Amino acid sequence: MMPLTLANIGEKAIIRKVGGKPEVKKHLEDLGLVAGSDVTVVTTLGGNVIVNVKEARVAISKEMAQKIMV
Repeated sequence: MMPLTLANIGEKAIIRKVGGKPEVKKHLEDLGLVAGSDVTVVTTLGGNVIVNVKEARVAISKEMAQKIMV
C-alpha cells in the first residue's frame, strides 16, 4: 500500500483504506472516495491531486490524498 500522492498520473488504483479524523473520512466518503473504489490520477498540481472516481473528477488537497491508501 502507498498513499495516493505517490501514484503516477494515469495510473488506475483501488482504494484500500481511508484514514484521518472521522470528519475527514466522512468528507472523502461523500466525494466517493471509499475503500474498494477504483480511482485514476488525472494530474497533480503543487502536491494537490485531481482524480477520476465514479465517472467524476475530484480535486483533493495533498494532506487528504496522503490519508488515502491505494
